Amino acid sequence: MSKRCYYEVLAVEKSVSADELKKAFRRLAMKYHPDRNPDADAQDKFKEAKEAYEVLSDANKRRMYDQHGHAAFENGHGGGGGGQGYADVGDIFGDIFGDIFGGGGRSRGPRRGSDLRYIMELDLEEAVFGIERRIEVPTLVSCQHCTGTGSADGKVETCGTCRGQGRVRMQQGIFSVQQACPHCGGSGQAVTNPCDHCHGQGRLEDQRVLSVKIPPGVDNGDRIRLQGEGEAGPAGAPAGDLFVEVQVRPHEIFRRDGDDLYCEVPIRFSQAALGDEIRVPTLDGEAEIKVPHETQTGRLFRLRGKGVKSVRSRVAGDLLCRVVVETPVKLTSRQRELLEEFETTFEGDKAKRHSPKSSSFLDGVKAFWEKVTG
Repeated sequence: MSKRCYYEVLAVEKSVSADELKKAFRRLAMKYHPDRNPDADAQDKFKEAKEAYEVLSDANKRRMYDQHGHAAFENGHGGGGGGQGYADVGDIFGDIFGDIFGGGGRSRGPRRGSDLRYIMELDLEEAVFGIERRIEVPTLVSCQHCTGTGSADGKVETCGTCRGQGRVRMQQGIFSVQQACPHCGGSGQAVTNPCDHCHGQGRLEDQRVLSVKIPPGVDNGDRIRLQGEGEAGPAGAPAGDLFVEVQVRPHEIFRRDGDDLYCEVPIRFSQAALGDEIRVPTLDGEAEIKVPHETQTGRLFRLRGKGVKSVRSRVAGDLLCRVVVETPVKLTSRQRELLEEFETTFEGDKAKRHSPKSSSFLDGVKAFWEKVTG
């Protein structure tokens, strides 16, 4: 069976960059590695992808392959390459096996504590103006009785499993890979007299109380990173980080879109017809807008600088007020009488002059039915 084109194997174009080539191979390696994929043909596909990557990741080999194809490496041609630009396949395998075995590729020493996420719900006003709030976070903290070492007497010795290296070599099929020592967690040290409080782990479950300062202008999904406030690391390793994620509750008046605020303002039809000056709410008080006569429902009025001051640029957005003409209810007999008298003034062709949208709509309906009925 003839070999497939290496570019076809990796599903990339001939103009692919080195970084994109590496990503393409990593995707295939994660998919077809025998330790992850038990299918019978997975190993063959993995070997095919590895062979393609080893050629295309070497600048000299890739140039020869582009000129001569597979023939460049038959009958002794092509040699060992030794060209510059050869990507480190081992680095990729380290990433892959780090995913497979839960380790971290090539990192040495005890791994840091896990990062934590805390969801903080805020009212719109709190998000706009900022707030300082105390929160309680369930986490793992360093054991105070053994100062995080896990040893009751403070004594540790070299781990006998990894001989202080923090890494052990594991045989996985045809590959030999390294991972963090399962006995010492990568620290390279072992505890002979475990702490009675943390049982040699160096960490305890606890509730940590923190004061978090939320800056003005944050929005949904914004995150605040508190370095070192996550879980304590094992065997005295550095702690992870705490990420406070903001969620803003819906507001009964305002809707936020970026740095702009929107609200609906009901007005009477007499105000819309005759014009008026009305007061509208803002987040820091009231403002006045002038509604011109013959205003239609849905018209937007922009109040510049009355929106949200961005947490990034510190430039304030706008407040956009959409007026909604409200139909009056619970009319008195006198009000009804006046409206009935007013309605008589719209008889005949006069209505078209006073209600242009209604007239154009009715004309459109009439034309539609004439077209349908032929």
